[in-house]
Amino acid sequence: MLTRWRTLFGALFVLVMPRAFADWQLNMPIGVTEISREVYHLHMLIFGICALIAIAVFGTMIYSIIRHRKSNHPTPATFTHSIKAEIIWTVIPFAILIGMVIPATEGLIKIEDTGNADMNIKVTGYQWKWQYEYLDEGIGFFSNITQESNEARRLDSGIDPYTVEHYLRDVDNPLVVPVGKKVRVLITAADVIHAWWVPDLGGKKDAIPGFVNEWWFRADEPGTYRGQCAELCGADHAFMPVVVEVLEEADYESWVAKAKVQFAETAVDYRDYTLEELLPEGEAKYNATCAACHQVNGQGLPPAFPPLAGAAIATSKDQLANHIDSVLHGRPGTAMQAFGAQLNDFELAAIITYERNAWGSDTGDVVQPAQIRDAR
Repeated sequence: MLTRWRTLFGALFVLVMPRAFADWQLNMPIGVTEISREVYHLHMLIFGICALIAIAVFGTMIYSIIRHRKSNHPTPATFTHSIKAEIIWTVIPFAILIGMVIPATEGLIKIEDTGNADMNIKVTGYQWKWQYEYLDEGIGFFSNITQESNEARRLDSGIDPYTVEHYLRDVDNPLVVPVGKKVRVLITAADVIHAWWVPDLGGKKDAIPGFVNEWWFRADEPGTYRGQCAELCGADHAFMPVVVEVLEEADYESWVAKAKVQFAETAVDYRDYTLEELLPEGEAKYNATCAACHQVNGQGLPPAFPPLAGAAIATSKDQLANHIDSVLHGRPGTAMQAFGAQLNDFELAAIITYERNAWGSDTGDVVQPAQIRDAR
C-alpha cells in the first residue's frame, strides 16, 4: 500500500511541478525603483544577520552538546550563573538590533516621503476593478481584467487558460506614467478593503473605504509591470489585476493627448434609442462590468450572485423600476454595488436593456437614458 501511494505521489509530482515552477523563485524581486532596491538590500542585510545568528546559536548548541556530554564530564558543574555571560548576551543582541533599526528607519522614512511629487494619481478600488484619476491632467478611467482572461477563467468556457497571454494579469486600460518622475499615489476604495500592489515598484498600500492612503514610486526603466489586489476582497478577488506601463517622456505626452480624447466625458444624447442600437453596447458593457458576478450566461453564482436569466427582476415589467434602481444604487447588505457613479446614463440604459432581452428573454423592453437620468 505504501509503495502504491509513493508511486502515485511521484507521478503527480512529475505532471504538476514543471508548470508550478515556471515562474517560481526563492527571493523577492529587486524591482525598478529606488525604494524597491533599498527594500531588497535591507531584506538581504537582515537575512544575512539572521543567518549568522542562526549559525552562531546552533553552532554553540552543537559544540556544547558534544563538548560537555556526560561521558566527558560525568560530574556536573556547580555554578548557577555568570555575570560576564549575561552582559555579553545582553549587549550583543542590543547592538545587533540597533544595527538593524538604523537602515530600516531610513528606509521607512523614504517610503513615507510623498512630498515634491511630479504628478498625482488617485486610485480607487472597486469590486473588482480599479479607477485611476490623473489629478493634474484631468484624465480618469476604469481598469478591468481583459475580456480574454475573464472568459477563460470560467470552467465551462472551453478555453485553455495557458493559451491566453498574461492570463489573469492583464487589463484593458493600464495605469500609464512617465519614466523618472515621482508619482504620488492616493489610494482609497469605494466598497470593501482592497490593496494596490505592484512588486516591481517596491510597495503595497491598502485601499480602505473612507480613508486615503499615500504612497509614491519613481520607475527608472520603461516597461510594463504587473501586480494585483493583495487583499481578499471578495469572490472574484483573483480577477483584479494591476498593470502599470512606464513610458519615455515623449511617449507619455503622446499618450496623455490621446487619453484626453479617449476618456473624455462625452455628453449623453438623450434621444430615444431602438432595441437594435442598445443591445450591442449593452452586451459589451455587461461582459466588462457585470459578468464577473452574474456570468456571461446570466446564471450567476448563487447564493452570493443570483441569476438574472429568467429572474423576475429582469423579465417582469412590474420590476423595471426596481431593476433600474438596483443597478443605479446597488443593494445594501449584498454584493450588488452601485454603478451610478461608474457608468453614464446611456451605458446603464444599454446594460439594463440587454439584461431584459438576453438569455432567451424577449421582453422587448427598451430602457432610455432619460429614464436613468430621472431615476438618479
